[in-house]
Amino acid sequence: MDDVKDLVEKAKAGSIDLSRDEDLSIAIMNLISLEEHCYFTGVKLSNKKYFEMLESVREMRKRLMKKIVKSPEGEEWCISKHLLAAAMRLIESGTKEQSRGSRQDAEFMFSSAFYLYSLFFAINLKLIEKDELKDPKDSRPSRFSEIVKKIVDCCKE
Repeated sequence: MDDVKDLVEKAKAGSIDLSRDEDLSIAIMNLISLEEHCYFTGVKLSNKKYFEMLESVREMRKRLMKKIVKSPEGEEWCISKHLLAAAMRLIESGTKEQSRGSRQDAEFMFSSAFYLYSLFFAINLKLIEKDELKDPKDSRPSRFSEIVKKIVDCCKE
């Protein structure tokens, strides 16, 4: 629990700017989606210009990820990318479910997305140990989700 207090205090003192990282992580999510769209459009239209665009977008995403994913150990780089990609897709799927009137499904997808998003920050802030991973089906908020709620504020200028 001390690590949570320390992070909150550092964030309040301005020594950690997670608002920048939050904005950047959302941009990275969208770049990952753009990579996927370039791929599928290239395949569907048999047009190589979309694969060239994919390469350009991928390089931008990699350059930006380095600002958050620092000194990755093992497969943390790929895990981070896939956590963001999955969170983005769950947000989009939850939004679709909500517009269809499936509130319960939407809420599950939204909470699952935030769980994955919180794991992304937990890994990249070096807060996580393997034995601390929770089953996302568990409806209780994870410790990491609670930390992210307290220290990530996109409205901080």
